[in-house]
Amino acid sequence: MIKILLITLFPFILLAQSTLDKEMFDEGEKIYSQTCISCHGDNGNTNPDMRLVVKPRKLSATILTQKQSFQVIKEGAHHWGAHADIMPAFKYVYSDKQLQSAAYYITKKFNPSGESKLKKLIKESKNITLSREKSLKTGAKIFKRNCSLCHGITGNGKSVYVEQSKANNQFIYPYNLQRTLLNEDQIFLYAKFGGHFWGTDKTDMPAWKKKYNDEKLKSVAKYIELKIKNLNK
Repeated sequence: MIKILLITLFPFILLAQSTLDKEMFDEGEKIYSQTCISCHGDNGNTNPDMRLVVKPRKLSATILTQKQSFQVIKEGAHHWGAHADIMPAFKYVYSDKQLQSAAYYITKKFNPSGESKLKKLIKESKNITLSREKSLKTGAKIFKRNCSLCHGITGNGKSVYVEQSKANNQFIYPYNLQRTLLNEDQIFLYAKFGGHFWGTDKTDMPAWKKKYNDEKLKSVAKYIELKIKNLNK
């Protein structure tokens, strides 16, 4: 009896979900057109008329999940470690429900296969064989040798190189990795393929896949996840 009832109700459940999804999409599209399009453009790949030091990243290539996009839209990029605060916090303008609709629209419109892309790249990467202790030791060594030049020894995005770039009018804006919302897998993929691959206009964050193998880059990601991010707690 219960089985028959579920079979009978299933089409109505799907219809209700479809209606809810459409409402979220339409609401998100409205907010995007009113607010986001001026910077991100009508195709999500940056308004070509914008003259900014740090251009908005291409939403079609972002590494962020829908949930993470919502968090960035709500709190602003600076809250999550960006030193350029061009992406403001919209929590004072829209409700959480509205911002969730905006994140839903952006994901479905510009990056519908984003999360499956992440899973595919992780699945294709080599597994780490080092012990946790050795992995953290390797990650710390590589981070201090390379990453700290821009991100700083504590990962806070402040370094001598950054200050020198400002003096030479070559501005770079490394993220404060203590505050990043990227998870360990995402940090690995970002380091491996570089910022431009994930939608940034500039190439300040290079792809490290030619210098380090997956195991070493995963060690760096683990070090950032377990050591650097904990400095902010």
